[in-house]
Amino acid sequence: MLSGVVIAGGKSSRMGKDKALLPFMGYSSLSKFQYKKLEEIFDRVYISAKSNKFDFNANIIYDKFKESNPLNPIISALEATKGDIFLISVDMPFIKKESIKRLVKIYNLYPQYDIYISKSQNGIEPTFAIYKHSVLDIAKNMYSKDDFRLKNLINKANSYIVEFNCLDEFINLNTPIEYKKALNLHI
Repeated sequence: MLSGVVIAGGKSSRMGKDKALLPFMGYSSLSKFQYKKLEEIFDRVYISAKSNKFDFNANIIYDKFKESNPLNPIISALEATKGDIFLISVDMPFIKKESIKRLVKIYNLYPQYDIYISKSQNGIEPTFAIYKHSVLDIAKNMYSKDDFRLKNLINKANSYIVEFNCLDEFINLNTPIEYKKALNLHI
């Protein structure tokens, strides 16, 4: 079974405060906004974080690693769910439900792949992807060698690249300026 996972355990160093907890589009936080979006698509939804810092009832996958790097939430989520995961970063709120459903449809149509990775005009988007449980051993092996690059995981696994032409969906909210601009966007 495919579970939805929101990654919300990063440092938010460029934002200056925890972006996962910033209010967004009438929701108390970006985390709740993303979580509720995934609940409309997936039977099981989780938030990957280092602690339960949320003001709503959510299924939490605790990141089992102390340090932050891009590989940790994937390993933690694959181990916790014991299945395949759809992954989205908390700071990508403009990804539309239709785009998520498109990625899931490809996952269902072409089951022979290990990773279904989106690609925008900016390049690959490893935090808008589906990771099958079959990549767990590769990810753990990379972790043991201090290789935390998701591009390397994608290259080592049998990956299917799904192209998206809508650049505005892939806006990341990393700084206070980007967050303020996003509050005024109606994508």
